Amino acid sequence: MNDIPLVASTTYAHTHTEVFLEQYKDFLRIPSIGADPACRADVRRAAEWIIAEMQRIGIEHAQIIETEGQPAVYGDWLHAGESALTVLLYAHYDVQPVDPLELWISPPFEPDIREGKLYARGVIDDKAGVFLHLKAVESVLSATGSLPVNVKFIFEGEEESGSPAMGPCIETHRDLLAADVVVISDGGSADEYPAMMAALRGIVTAEVRVRGSARDLHSGSYGGVVHNPTHLVGKIIAALHDDEGRIQIPGFYDAVVPISAAQQALIAEDEARAIARAREVTGLETFWGLPGYSYLERATAQPTCDVNGIYGGYQGQGNKTVLPAEAGFKVSMRLVHDQDPNDIAEKFVAFVNSFACETLKLDVQVYSRSWPAETVITGPVVQAVIDAYTVTWGHAPKMRRAGGSVPIVGMFQHVLGVPVVSLGLSHGSNGHSPNEYYDLEYFDKNMDTAIHFYFNVGS
Repeated sequence: MNDIPLVASTTYAHTHTEVFLEQYKDFLRIPSIGADPACRADVRRAAEWIIAEMQRIGIEHAQIIETEGQPAVYGDWLHAGESALTVLLYAHYDVQPVDPLELWISPPFEPDIREGKLYARGVIDDKAGVFLHLKAVESVLSATGSLPVNVKFIFEGEEESGSPAMGPCIETHRDLLAADVVVISDGGSADEYPAMMAALRGIVTAEVRVRGSARDLHSGSYGGVVHNPTHLVGKIIAALHDDEGRIQIPGFYDAVVPISAAQQALIAEDEARAIARAREVTGLETFWGLPGYSYLERATAQPTCDVNGIYGGYQGQGNKTVLPAEAGFKVSMRLVHDQDPNDIAEKFVAFVNSFACETLKLDVQVYSRSWPAETVITGPVVQAVIDAYTVTWGHAPKMRRAGGSVPIVGMFQHVLGVPVVSLGLSHGSNGHSPNEYYDLEYFDKNMDTAIHFYFNVGS
């Protein structure tokens, strides 16, 4: 491989680091909370910001793709030649809600650098994936006038909501999105070794509402004669698990199969690090879950059902003797290999409806559903990623199973039928918590990694 274009590209990136950081701050100031209807205009403004940046850089066919939910963003540069691979780069520009706001040291949408860290909501999850790919491509195009590989971009605005509109979007635009390989740039690393996602769990999210009287009632007048919605909510939640944590939804485990030997080896290799990291983050010494499985098996290879929030009745200071008219809870179920999210959603709805009674009204709404997935962990494109990290970080990446979900991965695999590899460009912490930050020591390193990957794949 001719190193001159590569060196010229990384040199351009390094000499523009301060400019890039200011541009990144502009992007981070847009409160693109995809799940919040009040931020819908801001989500579109973030998409338009990306389009303008693409056009300035020289990426072609930059456009917003309308969906039933938040807009997706597409662009491409396809002049590397017919013999070159076409890589579809994915990241998401929507961000998590900021609550609880009072725990933020600096406002979440006013980027602030403190002690070598850039603090802002979305700075690692996942505006970095969008921004650093754009800056890496800008650096190569500005330094050399061309790219060594054909590139397509698809950036979405509702990953944090489970990507409910992206399945139909990919199906509708499958020809536009056709590629030889998909590169997922969501997430990244938190220690000195870069990490590549080897597997992801699927997810089903839902909300259960229980309604009783037409309005809140005086508990002295109506307690004992009007069925309290919070009581049924508690009953349903208590029935979700047995005492050891096994999920009690009938048929929930029917499709769960043992993971492959290769994936089991990744678990064994990473077990001690994962436990140490969990103790550091949680402050806990003892963990909970199904007996007979290791920590990482429970965290990545077994399905879960977690209540994410409960509401109903008076939540303020002191006491209010009220019998609430409505109560409910929100739930997420993480799925593992071979579990069908549509099947699990149906089984959850049936389980909740089995608690139906004449004195209360039950309503179950499924918000999102996505497939579990395993990424490609061997082969030439994976080696291109490994080599890129090794050169820029000084360490080969660790292959790790993720307990979380990136819904788009399973969609790409099921609809486009192409291999998916992981190339995270973040380094920091608190992605779903207050005081999310990017460790700026790795800002240039991750941009360099993307540039090296393009040249590795191109050769």
